[in-house]
Amino acid sequence: MKKIFSMILCIVLLLSCFLCGCGYQYADLNLRGSYNKDLKGTTLNVYNWGEYIPEGLDGSMHLIKEFEKVTGIKVNYSTYVSNETMYSQLKNGGVSYDIIIPSDYMISRLVKEDLIQKIDVSSLSNYDLIDSKYKGLYFDEKEEYSIPYSVGMVGIIYNKKQAPNIEHSWNVLWDEKYKDMALNFDNPRDAFMTAQMLLGQDVNSTNKADWDAAADKLKSGKSNLQGYVMDDIYAKMETGEATVAPYYAGDYLTMLENNPDLDFFYPEEGTNIFVDSICIPKNAKNIEAAMMFINFILEPDISLAIAECIGYASPNTSVINNKDYYYYQNKVLYPDEEDMPKVQYYYDIDESIRSYYEKLWSDIKLY
Repeated sequence: MKKIFSMILCIVLLLSCFLCGCGYQYADLNLRGSYNKDLKGTTLNVYNWGEYIPEGLDGSMHLIKEFEKVTGIKVNYSTYVSNETMYSQLKNGGVSYDIIIPSDYMISRLVKEDLIQKIDVSSLSNYDLIDSKYKGLYFDEKEEYSIPYSVGMVGIIYNKKQAPNIEHSWNVLWDEKYKDMALNFDNPRDAFMTAQMLLGQDVNSTNKADWDAAADKLKSGKSNLQGYVMDDIYAKMETGEATVAPYYAGDYLTMLENNPDLDFFYPEEGTNIFVDSICIPKNAKNIEAAMMFINFILEPDISLAIAECIGYASPNTSVINNKDYYYYQNKVLYPDEEDMPKVQYYYDIDESIRSYYEKLWSDIKLY
């Protein structure tokens, strides 16, 4: 999904370290909380998005190794590509995880299905660092099940040389000026959102007629598209093969480093905002280690490393207010209040509606 950096760079750096025999140099951490090695030798199973923590590449901190050094706890770290993949693993119950980092709407589903457990935030000494505007959100109003990890919004990435004076609207995906040079998401929820916003709909509508209208809108614009993409957007936008595409703000900043001709805007009709948060599954085996890991992630030094590595907005005030933060006051990640777009969160829609729009999506792809 939205969390993939350049794999080529990763491979080159890994090979360089292998050939040179270099090892990871531990960071000089200034930790706010207290940590001990009472759980040394135990294992913590962490299940996260791919490329969603600093892993010691390109001079970044290696978060897992730092945690293992401080606590003596061994971390078994694995990744997933979508909320739905993670959900299937939890639902099947074949594997036990101690930490997961799902998105807002998925957290709602996990709570409803009793797949995650309550977290005592009063025992987290660093919880006070979470910005109040990300506490008590719709999916966890009582702050019982989740700890905010990152924040993002969807916008339009475009090549300003190929598309000067571009309209700041979702309509650009349907604009014939960009025929065969426009892209759209290759996942139903985000793709439908681009049409729903243009049509002035609620992205969580339970009215099938709304989804029909959005599907018709997507069909009408399909001939204008070069294609539907996810991770391959990087190559297409960085090389100029495509001109305009919707994607996640944090990933735009990654692409910008490789192509300074790229620019970004939030469409005037509004957009999706999302919060990914840390949760503990119901069948977690090492809850005490999980709590220690959560508090460690909230550490100022650690949260800063995460925010700079993944490129998404941080919900941690120690990062937001840090003038040495690489993205300090970046207007894409942290728009001024007057420039903040209209936003909607995705909710966990009733399964009958979810099945309905997934069927419509299949029809769109075959259209």
